[in-house]
Amino acid sequence: MSADIAAIQKWFNAHIDDEWGSEGIEITADDDEILAVVRVSTADEELPDDPDDKEIAIKRIARRFRRGTRQSRMSVAEEAQELFERKVSWGVQAGEDTYLFTHVTVPAMTRLRIAERGVLDTLVNAGVANSRSEALAWCVRFVRKNEKGWLDELRDAFKTVEKVRRDGPSGNDS
Repeated sequence: MSADIAAIQKWFNAHIDDEWGSEGIEITADDDEILAVVRVSTADEELPDDPDDKEIAIKRIARRFRRGTRQSRMSVAEEAQELFERKVSWGVQAGEDTYLFTHVTVPAMTRLRIAERGVLDTLVNAGVANSRSEALAWCVRFVRKNEKGWLDELRDAFKTVEKVRRDGPSGNDS
């Protein structure tokens, strides 16, 4: 966890309202957004085994949490947005399932060659996506889902590089 995310996590841990009934909060952040996912207990509720019924139950828990905590969450978000200069988005984790009820979408521009554009066009033509932009977002989600181990390894390697840079010479010795 980078120092920036660790500081944000610590700040949110200190600002969770006790009345939320949460079991903790997990922070994910980038330069544009802080995503705060609140873990809520499902002990009081029996979650069905059927995936469709379970999804409905999770959404019901998320809606109840969202309505019940709106005022205090908005207050926390306003303070965090001013302090960290990023939008704050919210989600709920109940059991193994996560439901995001607010989030930021940020445009990303890229230059693609004809073969790469062909991949996006195939996804559009097949009805997987409505546009090249949506197809590119689909590709990113697909890679994130299917290459989690590789991405985790890459992130760990980057942490090592950050540590080596931090521990190296400062360049101020003259």
